[in-house]
Amino acid sequence: MFRKLKSWHMMIAANSGVRRSHLKENLMTHANGIRSALRRSTAAGSVILGLLAASALATAAAEPNKTIPQFASAEFGWQTNVADWRDPPPGHGHGPIKPDPAHPFTSNAEAARTGTQPTKRIGNAKDPVLKPWAAALMQASNDAALANEMAIPFAAQARCYPGGVPGQLLYPFEPLYFIQTPKEVWMMWQRDHMVRRIFLTDQHSEHITPSWFGESIGHYEDGNTLVVDTVGLSTKNSYIDNFRTPHSEKLHVVERFTIEPGGKNMTALVTVEDPDAFNEPLTMMQRWFKVDGPIKETVCSENNGDFFNQGLFPIPEASKPDF
Repeated sequence: MFRKLKSWHMMIAANSGVRRSHLKENLMTHANGIRSALRRSTAAGSVILGLLAASALATAAAEPNKTIPQFASAEFGWQTNVADWRDPPPGHGHGPIKPDPAHPFTSNAEAARTGTQPTKRIGNAKDPVLKPWAAALMQASNDAALANEMAIPFAAQARCYPGGVPGQLLYPFEPLYFIQTPKEVWMMWQRDHMVRRIFLTDQHSEHITPSWFGESIGHYEDGNTLVVDTVGLSTKNSYIDNFRTPHSEKLHVVERFTIEPGGKNMTALVTVEDPDAFNEPLTMMQRWFKVDGPIKETVCSENNGDFFNQGLFPIPEASKPDF
């Protein structure tokens, strides 16, 4: 009987060993399955995360920098001491109109610095970019200046007229200030507090009455630039430069105002197109430096008469009071 019990116990132990062996194998198989699944899950997760990261980077690269550059402040403005256009960077086509080679221009500032005599601005009316009528009008202005019909040829900033677009950007020696709102940007010149409004939209009005500053629309680009598109510009006493280069009412102006790295300077790259006045677009550049201080009151017409009978261009006067 003891032998039977012993045999029975041995069978139970053997069967228990088989069950433990199967259980161990099953546990190991299950564990291996879990590890494999985790590896597959981790790999899939890595792929998904990689795809999401790549998608985010691609989206960030595709979207423009929407940072709004700070042109505006009550504590500083932007000033230039240069009243003529600079040449644009290489590759921008025809640059600004230059002085007539026969009559080089010397400004008052340069004359004082070099000990020479200043000269009048006589533009190159023979520049092939000019349409015949524009060249003829410019030559007539040159002839009048050379004949001393006016001791000083017309200059908007000297005779208290708006400079138009883009000519207003050539106002020297007094700062320009900005006001920036969500829907508009205002450019305010200290001289006579002239104001130009830029509407932050992408469509011009259907019907525009020509005016000194026309209709300007704009948007921000790259976190440092304000791009302005202007049409609807009047032509009377309005020129694109101080060489009295005329334009028609088809003038289309695109300006790119950019704050330079460091924030102490601002440039404007300006392209003008006018199929009635120019044979191709002209691209010009202006540059300002930051000046500290709030805007001051400057009135151009005070004591600005022709006291020495020089035949100066008359300053604008209202024929009747506004009120």
